[in-house]
Amino acid sequence: MASGRIIFLNGTSSSGKSSIARELLEILDDGVFFHLAVDGFNAMRTKRELGAAELDAALRRTREGFHRSIAAMAAAGNDLVVDHVLSEPWRLLDCLAVLRPEDVLFVGVHCPPDELTRRELARGDRPPGLAAHQYGLVHRHGDYDLECDTGTATPRECAQQIKDFLPHRPTPTAFTRLRRRHLPEAVHEG
Repeated sequence: MASGRIIFLNGTSSSGKSSIARELLEILDDGVFFHLAVDGFNAMRTKRELGAAELDAALRRTREGFHRSIAAMAAAGNDLVVDHVLSEPWRLLDCLAVLRPEDVLFVGVHCPPDELTRRELARGDRPPGLAAHQYGLVHRHGDYDLECDTGTATPRECAQQIKDFLPHRPTPTAFTRLRRRHLPEAVHEG
């Protein structure tokens, strides 16, 4: 069975990833796509108060499980739209280790800092300053197959840009290039 395609949206909180994902589910017409969002996995966690160390450990396990869920869904032949915040280096490294790099269209979702702050305040469901904190972290790896800017384009326009680009994924993909750079031993094993 062929593995599924993964449209992997990476950007800060409030950058528009989930909005783009919803639009992609509306316009992609060459398969059945599922939206997997890291926020959805976080929402499944117990609501009781956790101490700092317990919360950190739970968050790490949650993200590791999320990455493996992506891999399992794709391995079963499902096409996916993933929305994630790769704000810690280990998150990208883990994704590079568990996802088939040739299946991933890696999309950088950008948004100007002032617009991120405005959106964050309007949402009211995120700690103030979260997006600003993540801003310099999520894109520091510097390699994507495609980038879009939700400060200058609507979620629908970004989704259309991704849809139009999907059949023309580059070889090697950004995930392949990043894997070679950061996990050279995995390249020789696989």
